[in-house]
Amino acid sequence: MFTKRLTAAALAASVAVMPAARVAADAGDFIAGALIGGVVGHAVTKNNQKKRTTTRTYRSGIPSTQEGRQIQSSLNYFGFNAGSVDGQLGRQSRNAIASYQAYMGYPATGQLSAFEQDLLVTSYNRAQAGGYQTTQLIAANPEGPRGLLKTYRAELAGHSAPAIATPNAPVVAVAPQASVVAAAPQPQAVTPVPTVTASTQPTAPAALPNFFEGGAPEASLASHCNTVSLLTSTNGYTTAASMTDPTAALNEQFCLARTYAIARSEELISQVNGLTPQQIASQCEGFSPVVKPYVEGLPLKPRDVVAQEVSGFVATTGASAQQLGGTAKICLGVGYRTDDMNVALGSALILYALGEAVYGELMGHHLALGFGTQKNVGAAGPWYEAALAAADAGADAVFVPGQPERTDILRKASVQLAGNTPAQAGVLPVFSVTE
Repeated sequence: MFTKRLTAAALAASVAVMPAARVAADAGDFIAGALIGGVVGHAVTKNNQKKRTTTRTYRSGIPSTQEGRQIQSSLNYFGFNAGSVDGQLGRQSRNAIASYQAYMGYPATGQLSAFEQDLLVTSYNRAQAGGYQTTQLIAANPEGPRGLLKTYRAELAGHSAPAIATPNAPVVAVAPQASVVAAAPQPQAVTPVPTVTASTQPTAPAALPNFFEGGAPEASLASHCNTVSLLTSTNGYTTAASMTDPTAALNEQFCLARTYAIARSEELISQVNGLTPQQIASQCEGFSPVVKPYVEGLPLKPRDVVAQEVSGFVATTGASAQQLGGTAKICLGVGYRTDDMNVALGSALILYALGEAVYGELMGHHLALGFGTQKNVGAAGPWYEAALAAADAGADAVFVPGQPERTDILRKASVQLAGNTPAQAGVLPVFSVTE
């Protein structure tokens, strides 16, 4: 139980204390459509600079207030882009307020009523104080952080919250339904079936609808992580010492990494000027077919071959490492939030190719557990090894950096799953990328 609280606190703290300068730099490096060749980086960067200058000029005569800062922080947290938190409720903040109002079903006036403001700010404070419970609610909600607004409003009105996995909720046994026994059919007159001859065509039987015409639907990682969250909320997280099932341990760490990637992406999106979160998500969705060939090669080709192919693709984009890295971090979270595994895996591959080998952990998870790609435990091992080697060499942790024994858990679980001996640290070179 102590470990569970420690992990939850570490995750909440790691998201909360993300350096503001790093966030701003990554978001500023986002290029709309850069990964699909839609926009020239220099032109977009120059255009964004003009927009920021215009915004500052517009706000220059607006007084800055603490109340304004609270409103802007709350809007940004829930994905309504209010821009920089300066306490000046100018045009961008009013547009964000209108988006918030429209999302909640209120008149989109751009001016908050007392109730709308109280709901917004109170929900933000509650989310910040919720720790791991907030993280689970966000991970379980397809609308991400902003879905908390409707959940909290429903609770405020005394209604049951939407069907979202809630930690520590008691398990309620569902009473079995009474069996319904159909009455025995009455004998019917039987009409002889005509014999089919060469000159007689049989009557085609009624077509049975096929809802899986293209094969079984792909497993939903969001749904899977909801189940994992329910288990960990009851049993606590697996530690290196208590591990008996490596698959369960990897499931827990995969879902933690997914949640953290979504939170990081949402934070970066709130700092992007000139694009709405919906437009950014659309750009990332267009990225999916571009990276699909590299994703499909994951279970079939060695790690270094895939990495080399992705590096070749990166070189053709003409964008800087900073620009591609910022874009990939945003699209990584978008892919996980929308359950688009091509976008998520493609973004992780871009980051790995840029020298951030710690993201190799994600390819390991996808291959080991079979989400977004064919399950291949043997192919997963080298990706885990690269991520662990980078961590051992001092690379910054990008997922749950406050969890002290996370690398030990990943190492032990990945080795047990593959049935191999532990790989030695530092077997691969680690290239740092200045952002």
